[in-house]
Parts: sequence; structure tokens; C-alpha cells
Amino acid sequence: MDDEYIGQVRRTAAAMAEKLTALRRHLHAYPEISWQEVETSRLIASKLEEIGLKPRIGTTGKPVGVVADLVCGGDAKPCVALRADIDALAFGEESDLEYRSLNSGAMHACGHDAHITMLLGAAEILYSMKDRLRGQVRFIFQPAEEHGLISGAEAMIKDGVLEGVDAIAGMHLWSHVPSGRVQWRCGPVMASSDVWEVRFQGKGGHGAMPQKTVDPTVIAANFILALQTIVSREIDPLQTCVISAGKFHCGDVTNVIPNTAELSGNVRTFSLDVRDSAEAALVRIAKSVAETYRGSAETKYIYVYPHPVNNDPALAELFRDVAVQVVGGDNVEESPMLMTSEDFSFYQTQVPGVFFFLGSGDPEKETTAPHHSSRFNVDDAVLPAGVSLLASFAGAALEKLGEK
Repeated sequence: MDDEYIGQVRRTAAAMAEKLTALRRHLHAYPEISWQEVETSRLIASKLEEIGLKPRIGTTGKPVGVVADLVCGGDAKPCVALRADIDALAFGEESDLEYRSLNSGAMHACGHDAHITMLLGAAEILYSMKDRLRGQVRFIFQPAEEHGLISGAEAMIKDGVLEGVDAIAGMHLWSHVPSGRVQWRCGPVMASSDVWEVRFQGKGGHGAMPQKTVDPTVIAANFILALQTIVSREIDPLQTCVISAGKFHCGDVTNVIPNTAELSGNVRTFSLDVRDSAEAALVRIAKSVAETYRGSAETKYIYVYPHPVNNDPALAELFRDVAVQVVGGDNVEESPMLMTSEDFSFYQTQVPGVFFFLGSGDPEKETTAPHHSSRFNVDDAVLPAGVSLLASFAGAALEKLGEK
């Protein structure tokens, strides 16, 4: 994209800084958890209407999620989509911020309040510059990214949000990256995510007479140890896989051996072949360990985000070039591969997409707390940069796709 266009985008975004901060902090104060983002969606729609767009509210019949189209220069093709997630997490905030959460049991602890703000800012700038562009930009404000099992991305796709879309981009603030630094990557960047559940059946009895029982606690303990051999002995060392046990429930009384033990955990990888191997091994080990100790096992394996976030190389390289223009080459770096997951991956199974990161960590402003922490906060100074990245990439992508 030419320097004049990006320069205008940057200047306009910088002039919006105070407004962006106020909006982000308002959203932070009124978080709504997955599939309950009713007031958040109404606010987004009202802001889009103020810009001059005609938003549509609703996802799979629920009054959450917002979509709006901007037709530039009279053309509807090509079409580039920009996506922001809008939900909060289901726990309370522990801070003394003036704009801390006022909704009990909910908190914007992952930066989605900033994602909403930056995409609204980009929409305003792109609308003001629409005569300079050819094609269409679709703004997607997605519910329920944090839900996991019922993904907002998957639901919006079923509703047709990607119809006519040629490319899609998404962004995430990153508190462990210094404020203003941008990270990009070609190919896999975030892992797939699955959940496993195992129920070991034994035979309960008095803790003083173990010989009359089949102890599911022993079965479960041995299973957890054996589970570690999947990665260390069954997966190619050059591949990446994480298998974790996160929940273990077995019994309620100290002198009673229970009938059952229940465990659940997570599998993350960048390869579907590795995922399939891990699943098969987990099921086999659960069954064999249970039988070894005279019990039985019932296993469930649930695909949550079944695909990794996998950036289209051409779009990733285009974004890198745009980012260098927006924030300078010294502030742009390649992202490491991350074992965290994102339902943006659902979009990328349908159309080419790119997902990138904007650092928001500033120790002096106390914005380095981990994501999903009750003390998470955002460095509002990076909001104009996020707006500029989104608006500049949309313009560059429309230009590039229009050349084909």
C-alpha cells in the first residue's frame, strides 16, 4: 500500500486516541460472557450506525454478534473480512482500576474489549476513505471465542458470514510482548485444542480392606504417569504435542475407596496426524492400564478447536510489509509458534486468513499480567496502532486481491 494512504490512516488513528481509550474502558467496565453479549452487541451496532454502516445483529438465532459490510468505490469484489472477538471471561476482576468490571462474575481478561475498540476504529477510518479503495470490507464482531465447545466462529460461519469473502484477518493483543511491538508468522502459529475425559470404573469398599476392592485411584494414578510416554515415546521428537491432565476427581471420604475415578485434560498440537496419533494412544493406554489393575475405562475425546491457526503465507507476508510501514521495521518480528488456541482457525479452514499479535505489555503501566488473569489490563496507548494495522491491511489486501 502506498505511503500516503498509510500515513493518512496513522494520522487519523492517532487523532482518535482519546476516543478509543474512553470506548475501551467503557467496554471493560461492562463485560459479558460467551453467548450473553447482548448489550455489547447493541453498543457495537450503534457505533457502526454512527459511522454510516448498516449492521446486522444475531448469530444462530441469538441476539449476539454483529456483522457490517462496507462497499468501497462501488465494487463488492474482492471482499476482505476483519474479525474481532467480543466476549469476556466468567470470573471476577481483582483490581482498583476506575473502569474495573461492574458486572459480577465477568471480566475482560483477554483484551477483547480492545479488539472491539480497534475494529470499530478501523471501520470508521475505512468508511472515511472508502472512495480510495475498490472492493468490500466485512466487519465481523464475533461472540463466544472463549466458550470453546460452542465456538462463535463456527456458528457465524454456519450463518454464512464468509459468503463472498476472499480473505480474512484477525488480531490479538499480547500482554507478554512489549507495547507497540507487532508479531507475525507464516504457516502454523497457534495450536489445535482438544479435550479428553476418562472414567475409570473400579469396585469401592472400606479403606482398611483394599483386597476386597478394585481401586480406581491406583488405576488413574498409573494412567497419568503412562500418559506422559505418548509425547516422549510415541510422537516424533521433531513434532510438537502437549498432553495435560487438568482435572482429577476420585472419592469424597478419606477412609473409603471409591467406585470410580474421573479425569480430564487437554491435547494441543499443530498437526492433525499427530493429534490422531495422540488420541489413539490415549484411548489405548486408558483401556490397558484399567485392565491391568482389574478395572475398566470409558474414554471420550472431544475436538474443540480441531485445526491450528494456520496463516496463509501470501497474506502473512503482505501483513508483515504493512506492519513495517505502520510501526517501523524495528517493531516488527516473527512470532514463535504458540501452544495456545483460537477459534479464528475455523475461518481459515474456509478462506485464506492471517492472524497477528500486537504487544500491550508495559511494566510501568502494570499491563504485563497474563491473559485470563484477574488483574489483566491493556495499555491503551497501543489502540491507535491496532486501528492502523487493521485499516492499512484491509486496504493493502483489497489492492492485492484486485490485481488478480
